Amino acid sequence: MSRADLVPVAVVGAGVFGRNHARVYKELEKQGEAVQLVGVVDTDASRAEAVAREFNCRSFSSVEDLLYNDIKVRAASVAAPTVQHATLSHHLMAAGIDVLIEKPLATSVAEADELVQAALLRQRIVQVGHLERFNPAVRATIPLLTRPMFFEVHRLSVFTPRSLDVDVVLDLMIHDLDIVLAFTNAPVKEVRAVGLPILSGKVDIANVRLEFETGCIANFTASRVSTERVRKLRFFQPKQYVSLDYGRQEVLVFTVGEDEEMSGEPSVNPDIKVGKPQVDSEEPLHAELKSFLRAVRFRAAPEVTLKDGRRALELALEILNAIREHALQLNLGRIGGD
Repeated sequence: MSRADLVPVAVVGAGVFGRNHARVYKELEKQGEAVQLVGVVDTDASRAEAVAREFNCRSFSSVEDLLYNDIKVRAASVAAPTVQHATLSHHLMAAGIDVLIEKPLATSVAEADELVQAALLRQRIVQVGHLERFNPAVRATIPLLTRPMFFEVHRLSVFTPRSLDVDVVLDLMIHDLDIVLAFTNAPVKEVRAVGLPILSGKVDIANVRLEFETGCIANFTASRVSTERVRKLRFFQPKQYVSLDYGRQEVLVFTVGEDEEMSGEPSVNPDIKVGKPQVDSEEPLHAELKSFLRAVRFRAAPEVTLKDGRRALELALEILNAIREHALQLNLGRIGGD
């Protein structure tokens, strides 16, 4: 490995997500990947120091502190609270640093557009952290897509004080919005949504129905006040039903009639074959950061672009507006938002 290939990286934000980014960068470094974790940034100095000690790098209390020290950084993960994403990313790009911005990309479409313009102006690589794109089960499902016409998606979590700066739509559902947008590759025609705050001041549980221009329908349920953890996506397309479990990294395919590629074992109904595509297990964050580093090293378009992140953000914000309008119609008052 030449020094020219080595990508010195920093992690901005030392919370749960930031620590995981630091952990994976250090693991990739130990595995021989051309990367070196050089710094962790957090306004909470003790938290930054703890993560830096754990992964043997330097700690900084601000991006300015990072940039004006004798340290070389080519790329950085921005894992700070969403409200800080745009400001921190602009500062890093202005310093010639490529960035991976955790989801949601920003707090508004206007901020997302400004990031798009800045990346073009600065000629920076910017990847958006839609982690499920790198889930092996998602990757194994992509070759199966023909004409999906109905989705049923559930993402449920038990309550934690993490990520309460955003509604559940931006916290959890946005993962699945991004996946379904990528799978359908079609404009959204109609949004219907309901949501409620339960244990926080923002929307904690939401149900959404989307209709696409193709006629495809997608139902989403996201909750961070569940008694169980569920991460499942199911969809139907002509002569086929596909069930994807994000957590288990498993895919099941039920096919009507003969299909040589997915013949599988017969089910209770002999006309229905059950197949289980091979899924090469890998931690999605490992795959995501390796993908980001390749894009940085070879100046290539990232697998999840700013356009992708903006599209998911715009839809999530449209859903939140629909939730608020529905609440007002039912005289529930204004819910969610700031």
